[in-house]
Amino acid sequence: MLRSIAISLALLATACGGNESSTVGGSGADSTMVVATAPEVPDDRPVVVFLGTSLTAGLGLERDEDTYVARIAEMADSAGTPIRAVNAGVSGETSAGGLRRLDWVLREPLDVLVIELGANDGLRGLDPFQLSNNLAQIARRTRTRYPDARIVIAGMEAPPNLGAFYTDPFRALFTSVAANEGALLIPFLLDGVAGVPELNQGDRIHPTPEGHRILAANAWVVLGPLFAELHEGSS
Repeated sequence: MLRSIAISLALLATACGGNESSTVGGSGADSTMVVATAPEVPDDRPVVVFLGTSLTAGLGLERDEDTYVARIAEMADSAGTPIRAVNAGVSGETSAGGLRRLDWVLREPLDVLVIELGANDGLRGLDPFQLSNNLAQIARRTRTRYPDARIVIAGMEAPPNLGAFYTDPFRALFTSVAANEGALLIPFLLDGVAGVPELNQGDRIHPTPEGHRILAANAWVVLGPLFAELHEGSS
């Protein structure tokens, strides 16, 4: 009987021990409840926001971890320059749409803004001049809000069927905006992926997980040294 009582008490103690909070004291009105909470750990990693389209959002991927944004965060960790990556990609987004939601994106402080906009402008044949102006406005308004923020622009290409009279100025505008706004430039984010069937999903537009790995590698050429610089400056 004593052994049975001991086992019962042990089981009861185990059941009570599973609660997330514990109480100290009796069950009367003067009893005190102490809730165990983990101390806040300061997160001093640079905040890198990726403002973009479905390419950034990872449309069609089964896991968020397969996006190029997540891959870049992994690469930063491996390089000893960790970042806090914020994926602000929206499927179907144009440069005008990105500009409209910029204030919402800038609600929280950031150290780097990566602008991946223009792909949908090109697919719709929208005015390259307006795209250029929208990208410039995004860079300027970001710097007005956060003067020390670094801006990175991801270059894009327009579909070749639109003709050279459209594709040439479209390609050139990213370099021009980056130079005028003091931004870093990823020459062509989809380099090595665009037009390669096995690296794109069935729609032939959105990259597969392996395609996103290549996007991350393309971006890392520019972002890797930038992250290293940010960490050196904070040490």
